[in-house]
Amino acid sequence: MESSTDGAAVPSAVAAGPPVSLSPSRAGDFMQCPLLYRFRVIDKLPEKPSEAATRGTLVHAVLERLFDAPAAERTAPRAKALLPGQWDRLRESRPEVVELFADDPDGERLARWLGEAERLIERWFSLEDPTRLEPAERELFVEAELESGLRLRGIIDRVDVAPTGEVRIVDYKTGKAPRPEYAEGALFQMKFYALVVWRLKKIVPRRLQLVYLGSGDVLTYDPVLADLERVERKLLALWEAIRVATETGDWRPRRSKLCGWCDHQAVCPEFGGTPPPYPLPVRPAAGVPAAAQSLPAQRVEGDPDPEVSASVRVPESGGDAQGRMGPD
Repeated sequence: MESSTDGAAVPSAVAAGPPVSLSPSRAGDFMQCPLLYRFRVIDKLPEKPSEAATRGTLVHAVLERLFDAPAAERTAPRAKALLPGQWDRLRESRPEVVELFADDPDGERLARWLGEAERLIERWFSLEDPTRLEPAERELFVEAELESGLRLRGIIDRVDVAPTGEVRIVDYKTGKAPRPEYAEGALFQMKFYALVVWRLKKIVPRRLQLVYLGSGDVLTYDPVLADLERVERKLLALWEAIRVATETGDWRPRRSKLCGWCDHQAVCPEFGGTPPPYPLPVRPAAGVPAAAQSLPAQRVEGDPDPEVSASVRVPESGGDAQGRMGPD
């Protein structure tokens, strides 16, 4: 999971500005469609909440709060009992989610939606046993600055530390697991977090674990230092492409199946729209062709290394939106 710590879409009253950091979701945005990245990070165009993302935020909140209880009391009924209170808190902190059920006067659709959240929570208990877990951290904000000056940041759902000191990074997904050919790429976010932990603590996490509540699958990967060094090189190349696009104002749309999920079709040239005026100063790229920003896209479509490419293709393979409000 990530929060909107790196300039994700927020109400447009917030002043536009150049990107200052990178998270897994924003990296995925740029690789999916540079123009989408611009809309979210620079223009900060508002986006409507979705039922899937809001449900994901709610489920994440319940799983986080469940660990406040003593180990023996971390049961499925206890977790489901947390839902109403967490839903009330979510509506207070993000009033826009109320719009999701504005046309549901009888509350039938809301009841079904909450029932789906309950089922996701129940499924988690078949995948992990919270009575045997004592997380070292929950919803942990992490940030590291590389030697290049690039700041990487995000929020990790859960960090487990064994008595021997070995670290496991866990992320909950309320959608379905990707198809096998996308499995390695689905771990891009986790390798990103592992890189940040390594840069902060000089520790390579022992295990990365994705828990897919939508399908009842658990995907794990045990990284080595070479994995993290490779991800860092990819991120540096990506950040350079973002820098060029920011300075030249050349943000190109890229049509894909994921366009169907996008809130910004009305201002996208691929759908006959016109983007808002670019809010930042523009200067010609000195000796760097504007097409340089296509590098990550070329890697997505042609590079057999799936670490980056599949990170933006998972929604196609999983068939469900992965739930979490904000960038995750």
